[in-house]
Amino acid sequence: MIGLLIGVAAAGGGFVAARQFVKRRLRFVDAVYRPAAPLIAGVGAAALAAPIALLPVVSLGTALAFGVGVAGGVASGRRSSP
Repeated sequence: MIGLLIGVAAAGGGFVAARQFVKRRLRFVDAVYRPAAPLIAGVGAAALAAPIALLPVVSLGTALAFGVGVAGGVASGRRSSP
């Protein structure tokens, strides 16, 4: 149960942080508007979070949930930026 809560928190936190970052800092960067940008960001975030799966409560699913959250945040942030 705790692992599930950690996964949900990682996905939500990744989504919110990525969305805010894209809206505030990357709104004038053309590369964020390419179709592959959310996929690249999500895979990179999951790869960076994968070593955390060595902790006892955190699993590889948590790292994948974080990557999905970041990808969703990037996609949502680029749609809402001017």
